[in-house]
Amino acid sequence: MNKTITILGSTGSIGIQTLDVISKSNGKFKVNYLTTNFNISLLEDQIKKFSPNGVVIADEISYYQFKERTKFKGNILFGKEGIIEAASDPLNDIIVSSLVGFSGVLPTLAAIKQSKTIALANKETLVSAGKIIIENAKKYNAKIIAVDSEHNAILQCIIGEDVSSIEKIILTASGGSFRDLPIEKFNDITVEQALKHPNWNMGNKITIDSATMMNKGFEVIEARWLFDLKLDQIEVIIHPQSIIHSLVQFVDGSIKAQLGMPDMRIPISYSITYPERFYYDFPRLDLLKIKKFDFYEPDYNRYPALKLAYEVLEKDGNYPCVLNAANEICVYSFLNNEIKFTQIAQIIEQILTKISYIKEPNLDEIIETDNETRIITKELIKNIGKNGNYI
Repeated sequence: MNKTITILGSTGSIGIQTLDVISKSNGKFKVNYLTTNFNISLLEDQIKKFSPNGVVIADEISYYQFKERTKFKGNILFGKEGIIEAASDPLNDIIVSSLVGFSGVLPTLAAIKQSKTIALANKETLVSAGKIIIENAKKYNAKIIAVDSEHNAILQCIIGEDVSSIEKIILTASGGSFRDLPIEKFNDITVEQALKHPNWNMGNKITIDSATMMNKGFEVIEARWLFDLKLDQIEVIIHPQSIIHSLVQFVDGSIKAQLGMPDMRIPISYSITYPERFYYDFPRLDLLKIKKFDFYEPDYNRYPALKLAYEVLEKDGNYPCVLNAANEICVYSFLNNEIKFTQIAQIIEQILTKISYIKEPNLDEIIETDNETRIITKELIKNIGKNGNYI
C-alpha cells in the first residue's frame, strides 16, 4: 500500500493522531495536503516532518502571516475554497476529514465527487446532510469509512455478514465528565470540569459534546446513514470503561463486539488501511487488568441532548442540521462562559421550534438552514442570562 493522503484539520486532535499513525506506517502513505485554521506554528512543524505537496490555511490573518515567513515551496491555499480544492485534488487516494462542525460538509462532497475514500472523523457532516452525502457517495462510487471508534467498531463487526441479518447495533458511551455527578449540581458545572474527559483525549468541542451526550446523539444519526438502519435498530448504553467500542446483535441472537484500548489511533489506522490491517505498536488491551465491564441505561434527565437527537432523527428533514448548528453555537458559548452547561440542551430545544421544517431539503436548503439556525441561536443567547432567565 502506497497511498496519497490529505488531512483536513491536521492541527486538531484527530489530525495530529493521524499524522502519528502515518509516521509509524513505514512509508505506506505520502502526505498531499495539510490544512489548519490558524495554528501555523504547528503546521510548520508538520511540514518539516511530512513534506506535504501543499497546505491550506483557513484564517485570513494566519494565511498572510504564514506567507510572509515561510520557506515552504509547495502550494499554499487559502480559506474555504482552498480546503475544497485540497479535498478534491486528483492526487488524493484518501481524505481524512477531521474538520470541526458544518465546515466539513462541502469538502466531503468535493472529495466524494472525485470518487475518493473519505476517512470521516467529522460527525457533523452526516448529521447535517446525511442523505445528500450518502446518495452522492453511491452515485460517485466513493467510500466513506468512519473514524469514530464506535462506528469503526460496527464496521469491523459486520465485515463478512449479510447486513439484512443485523437486528440492532449498540453504541457504547463513556457517559462523559459527569456520569456520576448528582444532577442537582449540574447548574454549577464549569468549563474546566467539562473539559476533563475520564477516558479520551479529544478536542474541546467534542469533549463538551461527550459531557452532554450530544456526541452520542450525533453518532446515532451518523449510524442511521452509514449502515442504513432504522431508528429502533440503534441503541445507546453507558459503558464507563470505554473498552467495548460498540456491538452488533444479529437476528439469531448472536452479538459481536469490538474491544480495544481507548486510543483513537487504533480506529484511525484501520480507517486509512481498510480493509487491511498493519502492525502498530499501540498499547495492547489486558483483560486481566480490566477485570469487569459495567453497563447502564442512559438517563434522559441527565442527558437531555441524547433524547433530542433521537427525536430529531425521527423527524429527519432539515432538523438534524438545526440540531447540529444550534449545538455548535451553544457549545462555543459555554466554552466562552456565556451560558451554563445545562442551557446547552435547553436552548437547542427552543431553537428547534423556531426553524421551519423542510422534509426533503436540497443542499442549498441545508446551507440556508445552517446559516439561519446560527443567527437565531446567537440572538437567543444574547437575550438570555446565566440564571436561565431572559434579560
